[in-house]
Amino acid sequence: MVANRFISPLDHLIVGFDKALRVVGGVASMSRPNPGAHAVDCELSDEERRHSAGLMRVNHVGEVCAQALYDSQARFAQTPEMRAQFEQAGREEEDHLAWTAQRLSELGSQPSVLNPLWYAGAYALGSIAARIGDKHSLGFVVETERQVEAHLDSHLTMLPPQDAKSRAIVEQMRVDEVAHGAKAQALGASETPLPVRMAMKAMSKVMTTTAYYV
Repeated sequence: MVANRFISPLDHLIVGFDKALRVVGGVASMSRPNPGAHAVDCELSDEERRHSAGLMRVNHVGEVCAQALYDSQARFAQTPEMRAQFEQAGREEEDHLAWTAQRLSELGSQPSVLNPLWYAGAYALGSIAARIGDKHSLGFVVETERQVEAHLDSHLTMLPPQDAKSRAIVEQMRVDEVAHGAKAQALGASETPLPVRMAMKAMSKVMTTTAYYV
């Protein structure tokens, strides 16, 4: 007997709500080892530890947003192929979520208390992009990854030089983000309009500045 694979809208809602709770609660599984696992854990001063924690909290918020973006874009994608692409990217980004959460714990800190807000905002943006069309949705990914790459580059200069564990995580995240942006571009992403790019940068600035502290 063939199993019924029909998933009702209520099922989708329950699954999505469950995932959102896990993401904002910091529950994530990794499919790849933490890049910082074998890095030497050098001594950090209290000030350096707080600074590293603030930066890694910002990175964790970015991954919370990435989960929301890819989940919403997958849900409202216009073709099965595009849906599969967004789902795969989301699974890869979940490694980043787990790595940054683990590093925050090692630094004696915690994720942003505003994670539910960040997730909701990112989900709304991803839904809008997906509704406009797959090429625009891919363009949104390209621009997002471009800004994230620049953001991670800045963190590599801002992290304490001896914080090898955090550096290893950020470096691997950067490699992955570049690959995701390149793949979205190769799939036919359209150019994101300048006003939208500027708005994205402004929103990112608010988020990163706030998440560093709370």
